[in-house]
Amino acid sequence: MRISGLHHVQVSITPGGEFAARRLHAELLGLAEVEKPASLGDRGGVWFACGDQQLHCGVEPAVARSRRHPALLTDDLETLRARLIAGGVPIVEDRQIPGYRRFYAEDPFGNRIELLQPD
Repeated sequence: MRISGLHHVQVSITPGGEFAARRLHAELLGLAEVEKPASLGDRGGVWFACGDQQLHCGVEPAVARSRRHPALLTDDLETLRARLIAGGVPIVEDRQIPGYRRFYAEDPFGNRIELLQPD
């Protein structure tokens, strides 16, 4: 037995938050929306492709702020930074890690999203 990969990561959004999630993930970050299976459509939320993996935004009554986060790789960190700032998304600088430049963004629900670019 072995784990062969990571299929998706889920972050929480509040009820009715799909528009705001689409604005951030599709419009500002450039992720393509993935159609949810009909069997899960009544739960709300929205899914996005992220390379071979997916980012799922699932609905919860309230979203607790946390340091937990997905980390998304990019080939143009500065363009993403500028696009997010222009879109009113809060940016947080943090210590750098070897081999990457990075920063955090905060989505409208209080989720932390790390954006990284290899050096």
